[in-house]
Amino acid sequence: MLYDEISVGDAATFEKTISESDVYLFAGITGDLNPAHVNQKYAESTKFKTRIVHGMLTGSLFSTVFGTKLPGAGSIYVSQTLTFVAPVPLGETVTATVTVAEKLPKGRIKFDCKATTPDGTVVVEGEAILLPPRPAA
Repeated sequence: MLYDEISVGDAATFEKTISESDVYLFAGITGDLNPAHVNQKYAESTKFKTRIVHGMLTGSLFSTVFGTKLPGAGSIYVSQTLTFVAPVPLGETVTATVTVAEKLPKGRIKFDCKATTPDGTVVVEGEAILLPPRPAA
């Protein structure tokens, strides 16, 4: 969607069940082999009692919404803030929701971002600024 086609309050979502394979692939791509994510025996000794999904993997679901739904293909990230509110255990389904909060000068758009589990628990929240696609020349 182009800047002029987007309104404050517009929203889009993406839902994903995060598997063990997703966590291992993310760990391999990023090199983040924190045992809280990849070692069950270690994770059992933590306050979470089980392995948890990398926070940045959960946060990256916002990028999926931006690149595929709102504003969609051709969007460019300018900035993103994230607050990790609650842990996500492996196998959990997460819904990432982005909502247009404000249309800014220079064709930029501010979005509120929230990721939740099916019971409504907020696991990640933040704000993003994007440049939506430009009209074809």
